[in-house]
Amino acid sequence: MTDSIADRLTELEAAVRRAAEAVARLRDENDRLRRDNRRLEDERRQVLGQIDAVLRDIAKLDLGAET
Repeated sequence: MTDSIADRLTELEAAVRRAAEAVARLRDENDRLRRDNRRLEDERRQVLGQIDAVLRDIAKLDLGAET
């Protein structure tokens, strides 16, 4: 009976170690995803700013207003 308890304790310790490793990996992945998300949000803001500038320039041209 002692052997089975020791075996189960060993299995439990291994499972806890694997769970801790998985949590560490998930935290690292979460950090990476947050950085990627911030970068993409910045890129999106830049592109929207460029599009707005182009639309303002087009509006200034007043193309086709005279008929």
